[in-house]
Amino acid sequence: MLVLALVAVLQQQPHPFPEPTTIPVAVGDTSPFRRLELPAPNLIREGSGRPGPRYWQQRVDYTIQATLDTASQAIDGHEVIRYTNHSPDTLTYLWMQVDQNIYKEGSRGSFINPEDARWSARGFEGGYTISALSEVSLVARRGARTTARSTPLGSTVNGTMMRVDLAEPLPPAGVATLDLRYRFQIPEHGSDRMGREDFPGGWDYEIAQWYPRLAVYDDVNGWNTDQYLGQGEFYLEYGDIDYSVTVPRGFVVAGSGTLLNPEQVLTATERTRLARARTADSTVDIIAPAEAGTAATRPAGASATLTWHFSAKNVRDVAWAASPAYVWNAAGWDGVLIQSFYPPQANRDWANSTWYARFTIQHYSGKWFHFPYPTANNVAGIVNGMEYPMIVFCGATAGGRNLYGVTTHELGHTWFPMVVGSNERRYAWMDEGFNTFINIYSNQAFYHDTAYVGARANADQRAIIAGHGYDVPIMTPADRIDPRILGIEGYEKPGDGLFLLRQYILPDTTRFDAAFREYIRRWAFKHPTPADFFRTMNDALGEDLSWFWRGWFYRTDVLDQAVDSVTVSTDTAGTKITHVFLASLGQLPMPVELRLGFADGSTSIIKLPVEVWYLGDRYDYTAAFPSAVTSVVIDPDHHFPDIRRSNNSWKKPGN
Repeated sequence: MLVLALVAVLQQQPHPFPEPTTIPVAVGDTSPFRRLELPAPNLIREGSGRPGPRYWQQRVDYTIQATLDTASQAIDGHEVIRYTNHSPDTLTYLWMQVDQNIYKEGSRGSFINPEDARWSARGFEGGYTISALSEVSLVARRGARTTARSTPLGSTVNGTMMRVDLAEPLPPAGVATLDLRYRFQIPEHGSDRMGREDFPGGWDYEIAQWYPRLAVYDDVNGWNTDQYLGQGEFYLEYGDIDYSVTVPRGFVVAGSGTLLNPEQVLTATERTRLARARTADSTVDIIAPAEAGTAATRPAGASATLTWHFSAKNVRDVAWAASPAYVWNAAGWDGVLIQSFYPPQANRDWANSTWYARFTIQHYSGKWFHFPYPTANNVAGIVNGMEYPMIVFCGATAGGRNLYGVTTHELGHTWFPMVVGSNERRYAWMDEGFNTFINIYSNQAFYHDTAYVGARANADQRAIIAGHGYDVPIMTPADRIDPRILGIEGYEKPGDGLFLLRQYILPDTTRFDAAFREYIRRWAFKHPTPADFFRTMNDALGEDLSWFWRGWFYRTDVLDQAVDSVTVSTDTAGTKITHVFLASLGQLPMPVELRLGFADGSTSIIKLPVEVWYLGDRYDYTAAFPSAVTSVVIDPDHHFPDIRRSNNSWKKPGN
C-alpha cells in the first residue's frame, strides 16, 4: 500500500524535468558529496587534522658570518650548521638547497624562464662556489678534555640541490655539525626575490637565498628535493639563526631578527631615537630624509668596515638589505619594533610605509594569530615584492594603494608560510592563496570600503576564467602553472574560494574565523599538508566540506545553476503551492540564493543549503505564498561564480 500511495503522489506532481531514457547502473559513488580521499591518518597526522602524539620535524640552527664585497659585487660566507635529527630514521646523507645555482649557465631554471621574465636572471651568470665542507665533532681525550675534529665531507651537486655525505650515520636524536665556506656573485635581478640597484646615493642591496640551507626531511616525502626553478618558492626547517654581516662603514643594514650590537654600528642619536620608536604609536625618524647618506649617520672609527650582528629565533630563514643612503624610520606596537628603510629617491609615499606595516601587523594579530617576532622591516629597492621572516622587500616605485597593498601582502606572509610552514614549492596556494584571502580584510579594514573586496573576490571574473577553461587545479605545483595565470591560480582562486566559503557558503563568518584560527594555532611553526588543512577545517567547523575542497582545490569544476520553470499546484486543502524547479548543470554544487518577485510588487530572498543537491542535480523548491510568484533570479547579487547567467532567471509570461 505504501508503494502505491507513493506512486499516486508522484503522478500528481508537476515534472518539468526530462524522463530518464535508461536505467542508471551503479558504478561506485561518483557523487560530488562523497568523502574526499585523503592520506590515511596516523599517530603523526591525525584524522582530525591535528599533529599527532608522534609528530616530529627536524631542527636546523645556523651561525653565519658574511662579508659584502662591493668591489666585486659578491658575498663571502662561512656558516656552521647544527642539524638535529628528530625523525625515527638514521640518516647517512643530508640534502641542502643551493638556490644561487639557478644562475649557473645551463641551469634548469634558465631553460624555462624567458630572459625578460620576472623569474629570470636577465642574462646574469653566477652560482655558489663552495670552497670547504666538513663535519665537526667533539672527540674525548685523556683527562676528560675534548677537542674538535673536522672531517672533510663529500658532496654531489644536483642543480639547486646538494647532497652531503655524512662522515658517520646520524641516528635518531643525533646532531650533526657542518662547516661550510662559500662565495657567490650578487645578481642585479635575482628572479625578483633578491638583487641590487644603483641609486644616486650608492648601491642598494637586497640579499636573500644567500647561504646554503638544509632541505626539509619530513614524514610525508622524506627528503624534499624539488628544484628551485624560479616560480616555486621555498620549504624550510625551523631553528635559530645567528648571523653577522660585514659591510663598508658607510652602509646601514636592515635584517631579520634583533640587532645585537647597536652600540658598535649605530650612533648615540640613532640609539636614542630607536628607543623612543619602540613605544611610539607614530613614526619616528631614525635617519631623516635630509640625513640619509651623510657621514653623521655612521659612528666614528678608523676601520673601513662595520659588522652588524643579528639573532633570529624560531625562523625558517633570514634575509637582509644594505645601502649607504637609507631613510630609516620606525614605530612600535605591542613590543614589536616596526621599521622602514628606503632610498630618498623612492616614491614619496614610502614615508607612510611604517604606518602601513604597523596597521597590518596589528590587524592580522587581532584577527588571526599574534605576530610572534620582535621586529618587522619593510625595505624599498629593486625587488617588487618578496617576503622573509621579519623583513620584506617592496618596490621603491610603489605608492598609494599599491604600496599599502604590497606591504600588507608581503607582511601577511609572516602568517603563511613563515609561521604556518607549508611547502610553497608544491602548494603555492597554501601560502599565496591564504595570504591573498587575509589581505582582503586588511585592505577593507584600512580603507573602510569594499573596493579591494570587489577587485580581489570578484565572482563574475572568476566565472569568466572558469567558463573559458583557463583553470588548472590549484593543487598543481607552482612551477607547472603557466606564468601568465600563476596569479589567478596560486593567489586569487584559493583566496576567492576561502572568501566564498566564509561569506556565503557557511551560515555565519564567526564559525569560519574560529576554524581558520584553529588551523593556524595547530600548525604554527610546523609543516602542514593540504590534508591537514582540510581535516582541521572540517573538524573545527563541524562540516564535511569534501564537495567544496574537491571541486575548488583538486578539480576545475564549474558552477552553473538554472531555473527550469515555475509551476503552481493545489494541495488537498486547496492551498496553492508554488514549485520552483532548479537545476545544477555544472559539476560544482553550491548553496542557492533566490530572489522571488511577487504580483503584489514585493520580493523575498530565499537561501537554500548545498544539501538540496544531495539526491541529484534537480531540485523542486516548494512553498505557499500569499501572492503569485512572477519572477525568480538565482544569485541576484552575484556572490557565486556562475558561468552562465542567462539561465539564472525566470519571468511569468506577461510580466
